[in-house]
Amino acid sequence: MNQQLSVSKRDGRKELLDLDKIHRVIEWAAEGLNNVSVSQVELKSHIQFYDGIRTEDIHETIIKAAADQISKESPDYQYLAARLAVFHLRKKAYGQFEPPRLFDHVTKMVADKRYDAHLLVDYTEQELDELDDYLDHARDLNFSYAAVKQLEGKYLVQNRVTGEIYESAQFLYILVAASLFSDYPRDTRIDYIKRFYDAVSLFKISLPTPIMSGVRTPTRQFSSCVLIECGDSLDSINAASSAIVKYVSQRAGIGINAGRIRALGSPIRNGEAYHTGCIPFYKHFQTAVKSCSQGGVRGGAATLFYPLWHLEVENLLVLKNNRGVDDNRVRHLDYGVQFNKLMYSRLIKDDYITLFSPSDVPGLYDAFFEDQAKFDELYVKYEQDESIRKKRIKAIELFSMFAQERASTGRIYLQNVDHCNTHSPFISTVAPIRQSNLCLEIALPTKPLNNVNDEDGEIALCTLSAFNLGAIESLDELEELAELAVRALDNLLDFQDYPVPAAKNATMGRRTLGIGVINFAYYLAKNGKRYSDGSANALTHKTFEAIQYYLMKASNELAKERGACPKFNETTYSQGIMPTDTYKRDLDKICDEPLHLDWNSLRASIVEHGMRNSTLSALMPSETSSQISNATNGIEPPRGHISVKASKDGILKQVVPEYQRLKDNYELLWDIPSNDGYLQLVGIMQKFIDQTISANTNYDPNNYEGGKVPMKVLLKDLLGAYKLGVKTLYYHNTRDGASDAQEDKPEVEDDDCAGGACKI
Repeated sequence: MNQQLSVSKRDGRKELLDLDKIHRVIEWAAEGLNNVSVSQVELKSHIQFYDGIRTEDIHETIIKAAADQISKESPDYQYLAARLAVFHLRKKAYGQFEPPRLFDHVTKMVADKRYDAHLLVDYTEQELDELDDYLDHARDLNFSYAAVKQLEGKYLVQNRVTGEIYESAQFLYILVAASLFSDYPRDTRIDYIKRFYDAVSLFKISLPTPIMSGVRTPTRQFSSCVLIECGDSLDSINAASSAIVKYVSQRAGIGINAGRIRALGSPIRNGEAYHTGCIPFYKHFQTAVKSCSQGGVRGGAATLFYPLWHLEVENLLVLKNNRGVDDNRVRHLDYGVQFNKLMYSRLIKDDYITLFSPSDVPGLYDAFFEDQAKFDELYVKYEQDESIRKKRIKAIELFSMFAQERASTGRIYLQNVDHCNTHSPFISTVAPIRQSNLCLEIALPTKPLNNVNDEDGEIALCTLSAFNLGAIESLDELEELAELAVRALDNLLDFQDYPVPAAKNATMGRRTLGIGVINFAYYLAKNGKRYSDGSANALTHKTFEAIQYYLMKASNELAKERGACPKFNETTYSQGIMPTDTYKRDLDKICDEPLHLDWNSLRASIVEHGMRNSTLSALMPSETSSQISNATNGIEPPRGHISVKASKDGILKQVVPEYQRLKDNYELLWDIPSNDGYLQLVGIMQKFIDQTISANTNYDPNNYEGGKVPMKVLLKDLLGAYKLGVKTLYYHNTRDGASDAQEDKPEVEDDDCAGGACKI
């Protein structure tokens, strides 16, 4: 009877239902995979055939049936489901499985204004044919199911209103490469494009959301992270708000420094008016952040920074919690609270911290970042000045309030501003670091805007990517990967548009990049190392030494060709100071691994020729982009061997790499007894990383008496992280009783650098 039923094809044609055809597609998808069953997929599909059923509906039902079979016992179903999804995706994009000729595809997409017209201006038909011959569409079959769904949801060029998709992954990769090297000489650029294409399509380099979704399209804003500072005037606050709207609309995650805003009750115009304090302006920023959905790729998100010693801090620390009313809460921003050595010293001595309005203590706010000795001197002086409005609070009380709010919301972050400035590529008295970004891995100089067209202000942008540690067999491979990543991202800085002058001026002057890692947990498992017991310390030291060394070498070589960045003189590198000169020496007690590379020769070359880029490294969360490479997130341990993540694309299962062989080598998050070993690794990484690190703290209440994490444990971790030179702390994760495998309760996925937003 089935043979009498017809199906509706994607182009509207009708033909007789052919069950053998469906069977052959599933067999094709299962070829070469282990422990998968074609008949099981067919059985679980439960397709209710009827006359005129759409082939699209049949295919989607089969894909879901295959995806539902993904398990630790049968992880290869993630590839079977992925291949079926790729087949489906290509049919939607091209009307057939075989992709079209690259030149024809680009010509059509440019005519439809979906690709940037420069592709047909900068490249000849012959060059595009050469690239078409080189790219390998079979690499689409290396994706996991989660990766294909992320591609469909975020990265492939599409109509986000109708859901139509216009390309497949290998076109994405080759055209990103072609765009980024379009200004190279014709006799070298094809070679660079091919090498970069191989690096990204074979998952050795991971690209962030703004690059994957934006490069090759007419929208030219690809920086993942934007740092915007406001001053203590209405003009500056409004200029910052305008810049926020512009950048949120173009896919960037935002860091806002609002620490200069004076406290409630401060005089305005010599006492003519009474200042409303920080909260109304924070609400103003929240509205700006939530005004756009970032082109449908991800929702706007931001972290706002202020110092621990701000007079309003007791009200600011509770802005995100669920108690209180909307009038005194600003819940849709995250917050970064800023500390320094004096704050920790007061805690250790069981002393008081004095709170001030920045407007009442001239020079104190700037010294907080620029000069720690001067800050200490001014702070004590203002404490003793009875004419200045202030409030004293026991340090233990204030730290406990911070730790409690961080624990209850998970999203009150920490920035050690002294470490950000003393262990930094920037000379703190000339180009101080006064904030980080949404994901706490960027540390760049900013200056408040006086108006939206202010060219003297400085909005910092950072362009990201990451090395896939799981895809390299030798640290020597990092030399070529570093060259490709640095050259590609440096080109992108000139290729993209800048909606705000202060952002263009800062980027052209400093040319900041942030290259990190993904798949660290797999890298440790592959090498038989663990987070918790110190066994990974030496390997981590060697690995991150190589990463930073080769990145700096690549930037130095590029400076020889194209010149150093114009503000190179504002970096410590110009003074011959390397990251290995300024790290916290407490690290030597936990890792005595020597340096293995020739830093002195590199130092001499940098002093002579400069660096093309002021910064090169940052360790971002990389939640979504790591899924593209079927990798573990950033530097984080996995919660389970199989993760189930809920995103706007549905429920996605992902199995850790090489589960069958390495399952006993993985140290899962909630099996790690404390944060000590993890924070040691972060400190070792921070020795080399020139910006900062999205590092989380994790707590299982079941490990403590009464099922509650003691305050002394939370404070011990804050002090321990500070002692090791850690610059920033990102999420505070508390185990909530869901299974380790996350199979009972999906983990809600953050996005890259805009809610994890800088997650590349």
